[in-house]
Amino acid sequence: AETINGLYKNEVIHRHGPWDGLDDVEYATLEWVDWFNHRRILEPIGDIPPAEYEANYYRQTSPAEDAGLNQNSLR
Repeated sequence: AETINGLYKNEVIHRHGPWDGLDDVEYATLEWVDWFNHRRILEPIGDIPPAEYEANYYRQTSPAEDAGLNQNSLR
């Protein structure tokens, strides 16, 4: 968590400050989180954004697999 906090502070808080108010910080934070999750390309996961990787994972995984269950688990 400390790595991401440092990244956030360097890329948003220190780079774009000083801030006029809390609303400006909140808006910049929301924009950065959206970029971080939906537009940042990661080579280790196939040159796609994290949100796309997560969506692909859940599309390929059934709910029973997620819970560690199988069809006969409750019998």
